[in-house]
Amino acid sequence: MAWNDPQWGKKGNEGPPDLDELWRRFNQRLNALFARKGGGTPGGGMTGPAKAGGIGLVAALILLVWIASGFYIVDAGERGVVLRFGKYVESTEPGPRWHLPFPIESVQVVNVQQVRTVEVGYRTSVKTKVAKESLMLTDDENIIDIQFAVQYILKSPQDYLFSNRSPDDAVLQVAESAIREVVGKSKMDFVLYEGRSEIAARAAKLMQEILDRYKTGVSISKVSMQNAQPPEQVQAAFDDAVKAGQDRERLKNEGQAYANDVIPKARGMASRLLQEADGYKQRVIVSAEGDASRYKQVLGEYVKAPGVTRDRLYLDTMQQVLTNTSKVLVDQKGGSNLLYLPLDKLMQMSGQPGTPDAASVRAPVQEAVPAAAPESTTRSREAFRSRDREVR
Repeated sequence: MAWNDPQWGKKGNEGPPDLDELWRRFNQRLNALFARKGGGTPGGGMTGPAKAGGIGLVAALILLVWIASGFYIVDAGERGVVLRFGKYVESTEPGPRWHLPFPIESVQVVNVQQVRTVEVGYRTSVKTKVAKESLMLTDDENIIDIQFAVQYILKSPQDYLFSNRSPDDAVLQVAESAIREVVGKSKMDFVLYEGRSEIAARAAKLMQEILDRYKTGVSISKVSMQNAQPPEQVQAAFDDAVKAGQDRERLKNEGQAYANDVIPKARGMASRLLQEADGYKQRVIVSAEGDASRYKQVLGEYVKAPGVTRDRLYLDTMQQVLTNTSKVLVDQKGGSNLLYLPLDKLMQMSGQPGTPDAASVRAPVQEAVPAAAPESTTRSREAFRSRDREVR
């Protein structure tokens, strides 16, 4: 019946139930049940055998519940650690298991595949720094601010539960101690820039060695550097130093690029000059050897016929000398009257194909010139001399 029912309270027999009355009725029914099973009297209590049977049934139920309380299930990725009167007995694998119920034995289920994380130098976020953990001193006596996280799993539930009072706090302290040792043996620039991964690897190895020595049952899976920077008070100065270093590297790269462009060209030019010099050397040597061989051949011919060889050499030499000159020599001993002609031009034209030579031109001219008096011969000589001076 609802509380807002307008008929509520008008009927005397429909009030709220009485808990004492309900408990009393329950006891009466239970007694009547045991009385019928035990053959008790209809108007009185149970006899002795009925009471003994009821107590035995209750004891059996209690014993069954006590035995059933020893069943437990170990999930995948977990291990069950069984204790007998507080002492370690065994570790159970995943699946349904049973142990002697409390207070004889107890079991603690531990997750061995759960990745646990310990934060050093910060909590939850990198911005939430813990200065007493993050500030460290390097080998070159500089202070840096480092935040990192350590991830680990359990490899021995027994050691994790019983060898140390607080294994998680031990992991935190060992991580801080190990990273301080590694950073204290390294230079500041190495920790801040190129050596982060190496610092993390060395710290993880050192942590594992210490934790194994303490028998914590912990296996370090990963050490990740969240942040590494100089203190905030000198951050601006370090930024300037970083920019200067970047400028230095840029200038070095530009200089190296220029050197890579100039040096190969210079080497190529030097190689070309060496090859040309070697070619000139070979040409001079071969020419000298040819001249020497020709001289030996001429010498042999000279020994056989000195006069003929001497005249031949003279003629060849004069031919080479007179071939390179533009002077024309005219013999006037014959007393013939000749009209001056540009013989040098005719000689140049004679070298061209299809041009008549100087002798063929000179013959008709000589035939066309009539015999003149001695005076005309003298004038022609003077004119020839004057023209010869003009040509010179």
